Amino acid sequence: METKWLEDFVSLAETRSFSRSAQLRHVTQPAFSRRIQSLEAWAGSDLVDRSSYPTRLTPAGETLYAQSLEVLQALQTTRAMLRGHATAAQDVIEFAVPHTLAFTFFPAWVSGLRDTFGPIKSRLIALNVHDAVMRLVEGSCDLLIAYHHPSQPNQLDTKRYEMVTLGQELVAPYVKPDAHGNPLYELPGKPKRPLPFLGYAQGAYLGQMVELILKRSSAPIHLDRVYETDMAEGLKAMALEGHGIAFLPMSAVQKELRAKKLVSAAPPELKDLHITMEVRAYRERPLHREATKPTATAGRTAQSEPKHDAQALWDYLVAHADTP
Repeated sequence: METKWLEDFVSLAETRSFSRSAQLRHVTQPAFSRRIQSLEAWAGSDLVDRSSYPTRLTPAGETLYAQSLEVLQALQTTRAMLRGHATAAQDVIEFAVPHTLAFTFFPAWVSGLRDTFGPIKSRLIALNVHDAVMRLVEGSCDLLIAYHHPSQPNQLDTKRYEMVTLGQELVAPYVKPDAHGNPLYELPGKPKRPLPFLGYAQGAYLGQMVELILKRSSAPIHLDRVYETDMAEGLKAMALEGHGIAFLPMSAVQKELRAKKLVSAAPPELKDLHITMEVRAYRERPLHREATKPTATAGRTAQSEPKHDAQALWDYLVAHADTP
């Protein structure tokens, strides 16, 4: 049994909606349903009455809901206590970052930050989008850095969390060039000869952005998915070997474009095969943190207090925000 199943179940008990909980948990609805089914298999009992709408818990589900709240709270308190032992690292700023941003945007951003803000000690926690968001929600990082697009918001409560825009990221199709520097494959492709497509795995945030690009395209796009993975770096590696077309963030391909190891797969007449996202940083609002702070007897430690360096960095980011 995985603790994320309990978190999913608590969300379902509170929203009474599979679709809404799947959205809040940043997974697809089929994946969310499978997790609930896995929890029911572990419990050996139906937890949800699927004959009613809105969704209603069974008596066994009501019992597990109450117990889940206690278990998750105890685990969170225990982790806070354990983290309190690491007092020597209080000046380290912890960033929760989705994998793609961890490989592409983050290294260059930190380099620029050190040149302008000054030296910082940082710890990068690279995760999938859902787990990165949960790090912030659980108070297990100082800052969350994530993509944002109006079509796929992350659902963070603006009353509890504040945001600053760090920059923008362009996603577009790229492919290996041939010996003459022309793209090996060029969009849009043909119905009887679809182009090899290197895609993101189902549920990946960038995959949802690519679906939006294709949906908005002014011409029908004909692709044959030959490979998929969660990470942009994995798609880039396959594109560099000539296996197909990949939609990649600009920050991931800048060096390859300069070296002409990758070129655009979109001809000039298809000017809409791209999308621009924001790169945002999030943190819990200090006033909310103070309002919800448990007493010392509840296991609150010095590690949970806001760090001076993290506050100074946030003030700097707000002052130098990239406003669209």
